[in-house]
Amino acid sequence: MLGSKLHSGFSVCYSYARIQELHPILKRFIVRSTSCNKNDLLTDKSSLAAGVPESNIYVAQRPSIPLITKREIEFPNKHREPKQAWLESLDTLQDDKLGLVDLHPDIFGTYPRIDILHANIHWQRWYRKIDYEFVRNRAEMPGGGRKPRPQKKTGLKRQGSIRSPLWRGGGAAFGPRGPQSFYYMLPMSVRTLGLRVALSVKYAQNDLHIVNSLDIPSDDPKFIEDLIDTRFWGFSALFVDDVDIMPRNISLALKELPQFNLMPVYGLNVYSILKHETLVLTLAAVEKLEKKLLLQMHKPESDVAYRKKH
Repeated sequence: MLGSKLHSGFSVCYSYARIQELHPILKRFIVRSTSCNKNDLLTDKSSLAAGVPESNIYVAQRPSIPLITKREIEFPNKHREPKQAWLESLDTLQDDKLGLVDLHPDIFGTYPRIDILHANIHWQRWYRKIDYEFVRNRAEMPGGGRKPRPQKKTGLKRQGSIRSPLWRGGGAAFGPRGPQSFYYMLPMSVRTLGLRVALSVKYAQNDLHIVNSLDIPSDDPKFIEDLIDTRFWGFSALFVDDVDIMPRNISLALKELPQFNLMPVYGLNVYSILKHETLVLTLAAVEKLEKKLLLQMHKPESDVAYRKKH
């Protein structure tokens, strides 16, 4: 992937930017006929030797994080094994695996409930909706105080005002009286169950990825696009961290890419999870998310027997 042997007996190292411009067959040939060191990928020396500008150079650094094989889980389930997912890194374009992470089966292994997802989506779409349409009734219409014709001896039906709903130009009888709010509160148990179902669906569909952090080596939007294309993450992705101040490089890189969004973990919701094809969570976000959802599941107020006694 870094170089191809020439007929003259020497080899030339190619940078990633040069390789991306080649035909897929040529890429495969370069990969199999490489004579450069694999550690020279995307380094300054190989890129400058190929005449690539410094702005397109992505320095690849192997993260110095040990392999994670086991993680302490609060409220462990004695009857179900924990789910496992690969811990990945965003430092390089390749899908480097840093280790395995244990995930709570009650959070990432919930039975898919389409009705719960529909209830959450309907609630999120309607609780912020306001209908501003307003139609005046007969009392709010101007004029119409005089009786339009005598009560008797006209052969016509009796009328008291030209602003009656029976007349053209009159007020509305039961028209909309906005602004009207469609706000309602979904029970907390349904909201938390919706989050668990959405996370479980993403995990089952292999659209959930756990990363060590959201730090990337460059603020170039092309780097994020190449990373997502290389890892087959789809056309949209949601990056979630445990803090609301995101790293500088990924914030600048996603500024011009509307299909890729950043979100703190306290704002994670069912609609945003299902709207994006890929969900990327940091390890710290997984810790905080599991803690909040498990606390909601095991608090005394959510126990039916506890509510009956109190």
